Amino acid sequence: MNPLKKLAEQTVVYGLSSVIGRLLNYLLVPLYTRFFAPEDYGVVTELYAYVAFLVILLTYGLETAFFRFSKAEKNTAKAYSTALVSLIVSSCVFVFLALVSSESIANYMGAGIKQIYIQYFAVIVSLDAVSSITFAKLRQDEKAFRFATVKLFGVLVNIALNVYFILFKELLDIEYIFISNLISSIVTIFLLFPQMLISKISFDKTLWKKMMAYGLPLLIAGLAGMTNETIDRILLKHLLPIEDSVYQLGIYGALYKLSIIMILFIQTFRFAAEPFFFDQHNSSNDRSIYSDVMKYFVVVMGVIFLAVIIFYEFIIGFLGPAYRDHPDGFEIVSILLIANLFLGVLYNLSIWYKLTEKTIFGAYISIFGAIITVVLNFSLIPKIGILGSAWATLMCYFSMTILSYFLGKKYFPIPYQTSRIVFYLGVILALYFVIVNFDLNTAINTLFLLGFVIFVYVFEKNKKQKITL
Repeated sequence: MNPLKKLAEQTVVYGLSSVIGRLLNYLLVPLYTRFFAPEDYGVVTELYAYVAFLVILLTYGLETAFFRFSKAEKNTAKAYSTALVSLIVSSCVFVFLALVSSESIANYMGAGIKQIYIQYFAVIVSLDAVSSITFAKLRQDEKAFRFATVKLFGVLVNIALNVYFILFKELLDIEYIFISNLISSIVTIFLLFPQMLISKISFDKTLWKKMMAYGLPLLIAGLAGMTNETIDRILLKHLLPIEDSVYQLGIYGALYKLSIIMILFIQTFRFAAEPFFFDQHNSSNDRSIYSDVMKYFVVVMGVIFLAVIIFYEFIIGFLGPAYRDHPDGFEIVSILLIANLFLGVLYNLSIWYKLTEKTIFGAYISIFGAIITVVLNFSLIPKIGILGSAWATLMCYFSMTILSYFLGKKYFPIPYQTSRIVFYLGVILALYFVIVNFDLNTAINTLFLLGFVIFVYVFEKNKKQKITL
């Protein structure tokens, strides 16, 4: 099968479960923004920002290490079992430490944070860390249906409980958001038990050391990368005026969720691309496939970006009135969408250090980005508020993309069609300028978008025919 076609099919399969699941979860945002004040939603936003860090910390790069060594060792079962045992032990230690120190942590975090919240999340992130390696094995074994079923069922449990508590029982306390998540994580781990039990439980110390050596730089890269993704929602509380900080954090958290479609596409692409890239590297020396993947990825991301811009007024209408009337809302969403476009490009570029086992460079690049993120957030938030966080995110991902591109050219040259990609990006930004600055109706703007898609299709088809001739 054509490698690009195979990747596209896998992206669709894993994408359906991931996109539908996360989309359903994101549909809770209108529920939250209509029943909870921005101050309350700000607490939810802050806690989930910390969760993102903790999941990275508790998986410490073992997902990618599993893909790498299940191929290198030609023994998927041994690599899986070693990673699973490691994650179970480390997660149990984390839960114990978090539970005994939960009161101190809650007091340190300050406004709106209760001890019970810390206890809930200690268990949630530990369960998610353990389940992550089993989901990785399902991807490796190409058991897409099982993967999708478990993912979606966990999401549906979470949504059903949220709706039950908030709409039917009218328990308007954010604690029930966390209880719903906890129950969902427990259900998910139980559904994965059969997959865990069919594998022979063993622990290979030598293999574990290799996996840790490979994965720990990815942990550093992951933490630094998560700093780039979520530190803004942590710093806002501390850099904005105290009387307004949690309120503004709630607004920003809701606006950030409007970039959902682009984020979902990156996530679903990642599910399919990571095992695909390793398989492709092991079976062929042809690097042009990575170039084609990058080109079409940018086009799809550009289409998503323009679609959200065109239908922004419709999308923002799902949020509660207190959230959708922010004067900088459209500008913030636009900046975050462009930032996520560069995040997707950055993910594509990351294959050079994963395939060459130079994962330490991933850490260097992410640390570089984290420094930019922190410096710009500290500089911009006091001056322009939550708009500063959006700009910091964009500058971070753009800078990391440029750095990774040039490092990749040195250590693992890939013949990216840079001029064509830049041309497509230029067309996308030109269309954005027209949509924003000219008072055209949605139908005409949609025709512009369709015209861009047709143009790319015809242009690429003609190029391919010329190459064939």
